[in-house]
Amino acid sequence: MNIPSNLSFSKEHEWVRSEEDIAVIGITDYAQDQLGDIVYLDLPSIGTELTQAGKMGEIESVKAVSDLFAPLSGEVLEVNQAAIDAPETVNEQPYGDGWLIKIRLTDAAQLDALLSAEAYDELITREMEENTD
Repeated sequence: MNIPSNLSFSKEHEWVRSEEDIAVIGITDYAQDQLGDIVYLDLPSIGTELTQAGKMGEIESVKAVSDLFAPLSGEVLEVNQAAIDAPETVNEQPYGDGWLIKIRLTDAAQLDALLSAEAYDELITREMEENTD
């Protein structure tokens, strides 16, 4: 499983790349793998105020529809229209062209509550073990 060390992660399987007061958000390689082929994205509109841990949209795959949760609070600045138009990009490049949204952070201290790559690896290892029991 690909877990870039330069990113932070939520327990709900979103990743964050922070650039000063801007954060790029997407779903992890593990999440896209668990979902299977992604066929539809419902993302928030530009200007939407997100609340940390609040619902920020939905992602639909051939297996299921899942909620997306905001790993941080902030205002949506940009939505990845290319990923909406070609949702399979999220499967192919979850940490690259498959990013979902960019937000302006309202509380940068929330970054401290996210998981490091190592802690996220431990989380998904536990989840995979639980799913095989």
